[in-house]
Amino acid sequence: MTGAPLELAWYACDFRSGHIIEDLPALRPTGVLSKLLGAHTSTSFELALGGAPAGWEAATEEGRTLLVGVDTETDLPIWAGDVLTRDGGSAQTVTIGAATVEAYLERRYTGDQLLIQQDQATVITSLMSAPLVQGPPFVMDAPPTGVLMDLTLLDADDRTVLSAIQEVMGLDSGPEWTIDVEWSDASHTGFVLPVRVRPAIGTQAAQPEGTFDYPGCVVSYVLSGSYESGKGATIVTARGEGEGAGRLSSAPQIATDLEAAGWPRRVHRFTPATGITDPDALTAHAAKALALMKAGAQAWTIDAVASQAPRLGRDWFLGDTVRIAVETSPRHPNGADVVARAWSWELDPAADRIRPILVEES
Repeated sequence: MTGAPLELAWYACDFRSGHIIEDLPALRPTGVLSKLLGAHTSTSFELALGGAPAGWEAATEEGRTLLVGVDTETDLPIWAGDVLTRDGGSAQTVTIGAATVEAYLERRYTGDQLLIQQDQATVITSLMSAPLVQGPPFVMDAPPTGVLMDLTLLDADDRTVLSAIQEVMGLDSGPEWTIDVEWSDASHTGFVLPVRVRPAIGTQAAQPEGTFDYPGCVVSYVLSGSYESGKGATIVTARGEGEGAGRLSSAPQIATDLEAAGWPRRVHRFTPATGITDPDALTAHAAKALALMKAGAQAWTIDAVASQAPRLGRDWFLGDTVRIAVETSPRHPNGADVVARAWSWELDPAADRIRPILVEES
């Protein structure tokens, strides 16, 4: 598979409305662009003033503007970032720092929330009620997950929306979420930011069409396995805040199948979030952590030529499963053919490189 070099057209937008203010052909990332399920990432840019439009200052004002990168071959937006820092002076360039829009949720608070036996998608939509007011152009895309839960928060707890949504995602059978970017209309005058909530983000196909092949579009790869502290365990306990006998604790979650098969016991204890006062919620966090940790971490780090690899935003998205096909390599002399899930990605347009982190899920 060979396509055009992955070039991005950059747009400066009003952060509240998503409306395009200026095209920025003289803007280029100086760090990699990246996305991660349920969290935010950041990067830096350089704007050459010699090629900047006359209104570049208003178009890149920190706290008020949004940068969006659009793949010029597919005309699909693939990255959006909130401008947070801007530095310039005697140099011919201005340095800009931006974070993916999930970071904005650190600046909004949940208020009072009393949610009893509500669908997980309803809970996250309720938590988003504050950012939906006088915030960026969020659009909720949260169909019912079929899983009910309770959540009680007080405004006095000072819980950010980001921490609360991440807590929900961290529960056993908790939903996944991410914030995407799309054109707002057919005439391409601006962008919206869909807040996606699903039991699992993306498409998990047993035989996905997108294939990263080595030799082929993949320049190099590393398969990493780890049972280090924090990455592997056979017993997990989630603990609340506090000290001594009054400290809340989950019931220990035990990988009885592994221990019965002769695995040595390894224990992991952690505090999942601030303000949890329900032992059942702690147990749900512990159960999800054990499901992720009992087999340890198995992840493929791929370095591929972006113009030759399956196209990000068209052939695969964050959360999708993709195929890794190795004909032969020192690590896999007899080859390997694996389906793994894209939990994050890094894109370096200038180097024509795409680097997904692909996790094998049991």
